[in-house]
Amino acid sequence: MKDTEYMLMALQLAKKGCGFVNPNPMVGAVLVKDGRIIGQGFHQRYGAPHGERNALASCRESPEGATLYVTLEPCCHYGKTPPCVEAILQSKIRKVVIGSHDPNPLVAGKGIRQLRQQGIEVVEGVLKEECDKLNEVFFHFIQTGTPYVVMKYAMTMDGKTAAYTGASKWITGEAARRKVHEDRHRYSAVMAGIGTVLADDPLLTCRMEGGRNPLRIICDTQLRTPLSSQIVSTAGEVPTVIATACTKPEAHLPYIKAGCRILPLPQKDGHLDLKELMIKLGEEKIDSILLEGGGILNWSALQAGIVNKVHAYIAPKLFGGANGKTPVAGMGVPFPKDAFFLTNSTVNHLGEDIFIESEVKPYVHRNY
Repeated sequence: MKDTEYMLMALQLAKKGCGFVNPNPMVGAVLVKDGRIIGQGFHQRYGAPHGERNALASCRESPEGATLYVTLEPCCHYGKTPPCVEAILQSKIRKVVIGSHDPNPLVAGKGIRQLRQQGIEVVEGVLKEECDKLNEVFFHFIQTGTPYVVMKYAMTMDGKTAAYTGASKWITGEAARRKVHEDRHRYSAVMAGIGTVLADDPLLTCRMEGGRNPLRIICDTQLRTPLSSQIVSTAGEVPTVIATACTKPEAHLPYIKAGCRILPLPQKDGHLDLKELMIKLGEEKIDSILLEGGGILNWSALQAGIVNKVHAYIAPKLFGGANGKTPVAGMGVPFPKDAFFLTNSTVNHLGEDIFIESEVKPYVHRNY
């Protein structure tokens, strides 16, 4: 087998840690000796041994002289676990093949340098693009200290997220909705606005078998979330944060008693300061957010420059109507040249629906 084939195996192993290792990276490792796989492993959960150590622990024979294929540069610092470079040196591995460099300032090439200094052959950049994409959340978080934000919405082919009556269930089919639950498992938190809570009374949980519920974040400037809502009534079971500008302790108390956590925030232009919210969430090691807001929150998030990626689910339907809701509301841009530009788009089919994934180009301040 070729290096790329072993690295593909390591990538598939790494994906098994999806949703369980945040804010750590997903890492997979395969050990090969004399053309045979003698060990494999992946980072299974936050705080547990890394992929390289799990691969070594699974070895059926001595790894001395073997080649290690690993999706991310081995760590060389003490964190919740000892450095993987140390384990590699102790095992007398001959060669290490790496997919991605680790941008963590505690690593950032030091792991590769230490291996080479000890006489180990290191090959870099095998399936680099695939390995980098696997950990785009980690790379963003470790370099910025703020969550990677994915803005998600479902709409018809005429751009409506609801009929003129406000009815929106269901725009997309089962395959698309299943993908959303997979993403709720994948990302650390899901965020919605008070408008969505009042209109839809969502639960915002992960209904994927074996999945993990994300932290639920509700942006509610004036603290209007109904105490009878599904969000509040299940806050004792699912971690829930209500971000608000309301500073009255007596108003907070019923939510706190129900199990919610109140996160006070300043206002900016009549809305919550979303940049400040990202800083506070980053300090709590929330590395990623699936933004399932309505048009107003989506517009505010774009204006604040916090959106990194857009997930658009497009159903082959037409709702029509001048008053139907759209994915991004607010004032909008004054001219086409002022648009928020997207790049690196991919298009896939999910059942009858179309799924478009795009990155948001770096934010440029706009005066509107």
